[in-house]
Amino acid sequence: MKRIHYSWIVLGVTFFSIIVAGIVVASTGVFINPFEKEFGWDRSVITLAFAISMFLYGISGPFMAALLDSIGLKKMMIISMATVMTGLILIFIMNQSWHLIIIWGIIIGLGSSLFLTVLSPYVANHWFVKRRGLAVGILTASTATGQLILLPVLAAIIESYSWRWAIGLILTLSIIMLIMILLFMKNTPKDAGVLPYGLEEELQESTDGRKENPIVVAFKGLFEAVKVKEFWLLAGSFFICGLSTSGLIGTHFVSYCISFGIPLITAASILSFMGIFNLVGTTLSGWLSDRFDNRWLLFWYYSLRGASLVLLPYALKEGSVTMLVLFTVFFGLDWIATVPPTISISRQIFGIKKSGVIYGWIFASHQAGAATAAYGGGLIFKFFNSYTWAFFLAGVFCLLASLFVIVIKKQHSIPLTK
Repeated sequence: MKRIHYSWIVLGVTFFSIIVAGIVVASTGVFINPFEKEFGWDRSVITLAFAISMFLYGISGPFMAALLDSIGLKKMMIISMATVMTGLILIFIMNQSWHLIIIWGIIIGLGSSLFLTVLSPYVANHWFVKRRGLAVGILTASTATGQLILLPVLAAIIESYSWRWAIGLILTLSIIMLIMILLFMKNTPKDAGVLPYGLEEELQESTDGRKENPIVVAFKGLFEAVKVKEFWLLAGSFFICGLSTSGLIGTHFVSYCISFGIPLITAASILSFMGIFNLVGTTLSGWLSDRFDNRWLLFWYYSLRGASLVLLPYALKEGSVTMLVLFTVFFGLDWIATVPPTISISRQIFGIKKSGVIYGWIFASHQAGAATAAYGGGLIFKFFNSYTWAFFLAGVFCLLASLFVIVIKKQHSIPLTK
């Protein structure tokens, strides 16, 4: 029997690690109402903590990419998962709104940053030569898998017991994953005694033996990238991507459904149902990004997402089950499908060596958008007592993003890669 290539084992450990870190972010929507009821905190304050977390783990991306090269994959994953665990433990003893901002906004934000920013492209680029797009698609889809499996479970635990039991479940999973990382993760294919998947013979690495300061590397990548028009187009479209997904749907969808009389468990189940199509859509997107023009893939992803967001308020207002199901399918297929083509375009333009850090900055823009929607959605609800305008505006912005990506020139490299 042929042995499984160790690259797939590394992909598996990474996949489940991202699930655990991702469910912390994906679950924010089911904790808003319990935190409001128990502590009496204003919704805009609660969503501010979630917004800070999203922004912080996004802006940390390029520094995480540089630290991966400096510290190593395994040690970085251990430190990051331990930080997430620390934040989850501290949630049990919080009793002030500023505690939530420090714990969820800063500690969990920093802990989850590695898993939810540059880890997927890093593992795909360093452990795979063949099936690289598919590897990115699978790893990117892992956040959807956690959402699919755990959101209804967390909602049921909150309704039957309390939010503390739900946090306890996530903490238990993080402990299990820390053990898995300690046992099975390797820094490089060489450490596992193999070549990257699909590579027939070892390539000579060009290195002078020096490790640059991660902060210097991160900002050097940014200073080079801002000179390139395509960077701004990718960053702008990814800002809107974050605004329309984790920032808006991930944070406010459950509460929006509850405002129309849909029970918590049902709303969480609808969101997790998106995870089924998210898993399929993102994996398929990774496969497609190896074969088709990534610009046109992104154009259609953003266009369909924008149309679905504009129609959602109408579907909820009319109580149309059919339209809500259609929204769930379309949005689920599209949710993270933008990531593989964006990574692919970034790699084509900036090269494998620099694309990790530069994609980290592009993803920082994504999380700036997510933070804007997470906090902005709370403010819109506070002033209008409804989320309708938030969802309508997000849909319009998605249509704008489709124009950003289609004007990117089709090219395989530019002088910056030299």
